[in-house]
Amino acid sequence: MERAINEVRSGRLGYLAASKEYDVPKSTLERRVKDKNKRATGSNKGLGNFETVFPKPLEEELVNYILRMEEIFHGLTTVDVRLLAFQLAERNGLPHKFHSETERAGKDWLAKFLRRHSNLSIRCPEATSAARARGFYRQSVMAFFTLLESLQDKYHFEPGRIYNVDETGITTVQGVPSNVIALRGKKQVGTLTSAERGTLSTATICMNALGNYIPPMIIFPRVRMKEHLKMGAPPGSLCVVHKSGWMQTELFVTWFQHFMKHCKPCKEDPVLLVLDGHATHTKNLEVIDLARDNGVVIVCLPPHCSHRLQPLDVSFMKPLSTFYTQEVEKWLRHNPGKVVTIYQVAELFGQA
Repeated sequence: MERAINEVRSGRLGYLAASKEYDVPKSTLERRVKDKNKRATGSNKGLGNFETVFPKPLEEELVNYILRMEEIFHGLTTVDVRLLAFQLAERNGLPHKFHSETERAGKDWLAKFLRRHSNLSIRCPEATSAARARGFYRQSVMAFFTLLESLQDKYHFEPGRIYNVDETGITTVQGVPSNVIALRGKKQVGTLTSAERGTLSTATICMNALGNYIPPMIIFPRVRMKEHLKMGAPPGSLCVVHKSGWMQTELFVTWFQHFMKHCKPCKEDPVLLVLDGHATHTKNLEVIDLARDNGVVIVCLPPHCSHRLQPLDVSFMKPLSTFYTQEVEKWLRHNPGKVVTIYQVAELFGQA
């Protein structure tokens, strides 16, 4: 249609010749050339007998408002958007067919609105605490990267000498179960778990910017260590115990010595270690002394920012949790009638 209109307007072809050449209706072509079509301009088609409720600038404002609310962690649900559309139409005196009793736009309007704006989609949000939302702001992030840049200029760390360490919980009960295929329409689909509440262990994971890993440390919730707790753990893993199963100040010293054993830092060839502000990391004089004496430069992430800045938190922990869940489910299928205990944790973690 666009080429036919151009040919006629340039005078190279008449209406009949252009309609035959480009296989378009002659009457339609004539209306388009003379701009007599009420719902189309030139070669741009309109919506036929249907028009959008909101003019384009107003609809763009609505899109920008939705995106802005998501950025500040107050994302709008589908119902919220439908309510907002009704209020916007009423306030601007626009003709609409929205439901006046529920005071919201219809589901069809929302579906077509999302189709018109492909940059929008319905997503499942991650829960973000208010402290994290307040803590992640430009000044603190820029201060962190300014410090990081100054250290890089001073020491010229190679990627293999830049490490990040973080802890993650490992429980005997899988987290979010994997999706399964089941009968369509069945109201409830179940999957077997080891128990209602699992026993929690902690894994300390450390990697460098090349993707090479220090063998992990696993903290079991026990008072005394037993050798068969270590069975199946990743090669070189350090297995320790504490009655809580959580990282403690003295255990982080043990891990730090394990870290230095594998990366072999020295003042002539220092390493950079990025960690979060957990008390066991930052309020630990023995670790600080060991780092200073052995060429380990420690940088602490800003408070409440690890969910965006910490490499392990951002890219590694989620898939690790998914693979661990799959290994637990596989173990339960192969061992009917049994439950996962802390004696299987190292092996399942190693496979994950």
